[in-house]
Amino acid sequence: MTDPAPNSPTRFRTGGLSPRKPTRFDYAPDGSARAELARQLGLLALKRLHLAGEIRPVGRDELVLTARLTAAADQSCVVTLKPVAAAIDEEIHRRYVAGLTEPQGEEVEMPEDDTLEPMPEVIDLAEIAAEALALALPLYPRAPGAELGEMVHSAEGVEPLRDDDMKPFAGLSALAARLGTKGKPDNETDD
Repeated sequence: MTDPAPNSPTRFRTGGLSPRKPTRFDYAPDGSARAELARQLGLLALKRLHLAGEIRPVGRDELVLTARLTAAADQSCVVTLKPVAAAIDEEIHRRYVAGLTEPQGEEVEMPEDDTLEPMPEVIDLAEIAAEALALALPLYPRAPGAELGEMVHSAEGVEPLRDDDMKPFAGLSALAARLGTKGKPDNETDD
């Protein structure tokens, strides 16, 4: 994959798009743009980022963007902080509809179709690629073999709680045995 030509557009005015035929695009930012995006997303490196697809008119008041995002990034392992490679290959689908308004208020119900968005004045490929990449990256990357160890803290002279002690029903059978109930209800007596 090569970087697009210097005059290749990355922003499209929706009013200037063809109402009859698809507008194809191929976006691959240069090294400095990838480095800036890596910094914004907290990545160690963003080695490759490519977004290719089309914006297709549907009727008079709707545009559909379909694309494929591919990327190669390095993230920090959440346990060891060692680099962890992430390979991204995602399909992107967005529907822009004129006259659609975003819900307002503190509590709003999520629409069933999460690809539906109000028609923007400008479709920015760099913004779409950055958002899709952020959503596709692993939230908690782990290096192979990296495991969380157990940390035990307690005051001097106090036996520390361990993970097994925190299981809500782990000690009930031992408690029942010590009390001598062995599974009998309180109102039941021996004959």
